[in-house]
Amino acid sequence: MDVLKRNNVTVSGAGSQAMVFVHGFGCNQQMWQLIAPDFAADYRVVLLDLVGAGRSDLAAYDPTHYSSLDAHAEDVLAVLRALHLHDVVLVGHSVGAVIAMLAAIEEPDRVAQLVLVSPSPRYLNDVNYTGGFEPADINELLEDMGNNYLGWSGAFAPIVMSHSDRPELAAELNSSFCSTDPAIAQHFARVTFLGDNRADLPLVHTPSLIIQCAHDVIAPAAVGTYMHRHLPDSTLVVLDTSGHCPHLSMPQATRAAIQNFLRSTPTLQP
Repeated sequence: MDVLKRNNVTVSGAGSQAMVFVHGFGCNQQMWQLIAPDFAADYRVVLLDLVGAGRSDLAAYDPTHYSSLDAHAEDVLAVLRALHLHDVVLVGHSVGAVIAMLAAIEEPDRVAQLVLVSPSPRYLNDVNYTGGFEPADINELLEDMGNNYLGWSGAFAPIVMSHSDRPELAAELNSSFCSTDPAIAQHFARVTFLGDNRADLPLVHTPSLIIQCAHDVIAPAAVGTYMHRHLPDSTLVVLDTSGHCPHLSMPQATRAAIQNFLRSTPTLQP
């Protein structure tokens, strides 16, 4: 199968270096609409939908194959290979950030820099680790998704987005949730929220930017601090805002953090 069709890949922009964007849970490539176009003048901008999301090939979603994030990381690498890309700036949001990180571990020559927006290596609390959720919280989340997916998405989107004074943001996220096949969403949620990628952090040797929101109930501030402490060659930027999607709620500040990082990190000249 053509991997570019499978992942609904779109390419725009110019420049000798590519910037590739990987969305998070329940989202699709449209979630980068306020960020990605601003890099098109200097970079080759590559957007994709993870299999099971957006306009990807839903028939390609095999729950057994996608029982871990490694399968999605392999898909990202397959896209880079198909486009003959090396030394890319790989940008990921939430679970997409972990997928990007896994891709960089597998083929470090293809990734020059990582930008991790609201990442979390583990959502469950553990001994000496604050992930933000107890097992009962995740079990309730998964049960609610199974019982009433549309009701769950309507309640969960405002929590993820925060910014109750801007309800249009939660509405956009809820629309993305609702456009996702419920069975796929439930399976991907289980893989996402029950996963543990903390042991992978020391294996990343790619210069990395961690963008953390100061008040994020999905990935609390302690998670960003933990990642910065365990991720070699990382930079942590904490934005003075709430929510889990700063690329939608604070695109200018998110864009500036990325630009500052790219200017200060050895890279190909765009």
